Amino acid sequence: MGYVLRVRLASFFAGAATASFGALYILHQDYKVAHKSFKQQIKDHHESLDSRISSLEKLKQTETPQQVEATE
Repeated sequence: MGYVLRVRLASFFAGAATASFGALYILHQDYKVAHKSFKQQIKDHHESLDSRISSLEKLKQTETPQQVEATE
């Protein structure tokens, strides 16, 4: 009876370890996908802000000569 119990316990722990490794692998892949998505969103926001800032700088450059001419 002791031998059968040891075999069952060994099988149980082997299955539990396999399931744990599988779950960790799936979580790791999920983390990588989420990180990639988050990184892409940040990149998109950064590019949007850069374009807004450059358009504001261009607007400021075009307004500055007009103000100088008006004050002279």
